[in-house]
Amino acid sequence: MRIVVAPDKFKNALDARSVGDALADGIRSVEADADISVVPMADGGEGTLDAAIAAGFAVSRVTVTGPLGAPVDAEFAQHATTAVIELARASGLSLVAPGHRDALGASSRGTGELIAAALAHGATSIILAVGGSASSDGGAGMLAALGARLLDAQGEPLPDGGGALRDLERIELDTLDPRLADTRFVLASDVDHVLLGPQGAASVFAPQKGASVAHVAQLELGLTRFARILRAELERRAPRDRVKDFAQHAGAGAAGGVGFAALAVLRALQRPGVDVVCELTRLRAHLAGADLVITGEGSLDAQSLGGKTPVGVLHAAATLGIPTVAVCGQSSLEESEWRAAGFSACYATIDRAPDRATSIRNARVYLTEIGAEIAAAVAARRD
Repeated sequence: MRIVVAPDKFKNALDARSVGDALADGIRSVEADADISVVPMADGGEGTLDAAIAAGFAVSRVTVTGPLGAPVDAEFAQHATTAVIELARASGLSLVAPGHRDALGASSRGTGELIAAALAHGATSIILAVGGSASSDGGAGMLAALGARLLDAQGEPLPDGGGALRDLERIELDTLDPRLADTRFVLASDVDHVLLGPQGAASVFAPQKGASVAHVAQLELGLTRFARILRAELERRAPRDRVKDFAQHAGAGAAGGVGFAALAVLRALQRPGVDVVCELTRLRAHLAGADLVITGEGSLDAQSLGGKTPVGVLHAAATLGIPTVAVCGQSSLEESEWRAAGFSACYATIDRAPDRATSIRNARVYLTEIGAEIAAAVAARRD
């Protein structure tokens, strides 16, 4: 029996590799000679770097500016001239203690510093995996780290953070790192929010980063000003009819607006994160000859069906006619919903635990049990 185990992380419990290994242990307890490939997956957000490393990308470590200005040790992964940068490693909300979140002051500068480090290592193709951002600065910090000059009315450099954008007077892009012109960027994201308005970066995501109602209004004003001035600078550098309104582009609101800066200035191509990770991990090659695929994530819900890891893996397996089983921490989907999506079975660790906390704490044990149960079910059908 050949089985491919390709899960995403179970947030607050286990990373993707640990999830896959626990399921594989359970399978082998029933089918000792099973041929199992564990392929850690992600959907373009947190976990994408781990998936790239598991696929053979080399790790480079660099100290960058954290979301609140203090130095943090971050990593990027590289294979040949392709680098993978996970924004959360440098500018992530997980780097900020809950009591110290600063929606106005947090910056994406560290992400720009990671990009610069990748360029210094010879990268000419960069996958920017966004998600889990602490900032709402529209990617201004990222651009500043790459050489852009964001100036106030006195011609002084603007402080970091989305809150400072209300004082922005001028943006100079002539000073950008010249290597960017020859670098291909891919924005890996499943977020389709625009930059501004009720479905924009400030309104939807800033409250999760510690923003009050007043802060959201201030950030919205700053991002609006940033988008207007940046567009004017882009129009100065190129014919007006060639400059798009990237602020209204789906995905511009990703990672506090880093998506906007990536699309408008770095000329990034936006792609569904799970599709990018499927290519990074060579998932289709792993699927060749498989009898069963197991995938999953911490919470299986309606958002999962919109294109997150489980459905991305499911679609890849379906093209080869391979049945796919979903495993999760908890599911809010009815059986009719996950079956309609194409899964042949669905298992949740919460169904084995007295409460959610226990489900998280004992996730490895429950996943091993589920792996054994899946193997037993396959063996029963085979016999």
